[in-house]
Amino acid sequence: MAKKFTELRTRMPVESQQRADELAKAMMQEMPLQELRQARGLSQKVMAELLHVQQPAIAKLEKRTDMYLSTLRSHIEAMGGQLDVIARFADGSVRITHFADIDS
Repeated sequence: MAKKFTELRTRMPVESQQRADELAKAMMQEMPLQELRQARGLSQKVMAELLHVQQPAIAKLEKRTDMYLSTLRSHIEAMGGQLDVIARFADGSVRITHFADIDS
């Protein structure tokens, strides 16, 4: 008989639970666009309706490796988020604000 994950987790040593939590947090900080949409509980069909496009356009967009920032921003905003562009250097990070001023 299958056991519930929560039941198994409570039997794990505390250190293992903490490592699992840290790993989960790290994985949530980086993910492909498709996984982000799924994590937000949105289907491609719903995203298509929010963006006034057909569902195949969402599938195509999620497979792209290169796109306009305005396209990515629209996609993120449709999920309820906000896109920030950050440049990272050895001596620190800088948020690029120029792109925030562009109207959809």
